[in-house]
Amino acid sequence: MNELESKSARFVALCMLGMVLFNYPFLALFNVTGSLFGVPALYAYLFIAWAALITLMALVAESGH
Repeated sequence: MNELESKSARFVALCMLGMVLFNYPFLALFNVTGSLFGVPALYAYLFIAWAALITLMALVAESGH
């Protein structure tokens, strides 16, 4: 497997991870009345998961192998 195929496979895996993170079962886990630093738990989860996916995509895009 060459470098381009390896990077493509990692991006596909990140896309599937994103679909899992933003699908019903995980969203339902954080749809509670609690809050994190004054932000509702669901909104905090959405922002943190979104930021983590962007960070992982940047790492994959910039990786040399």
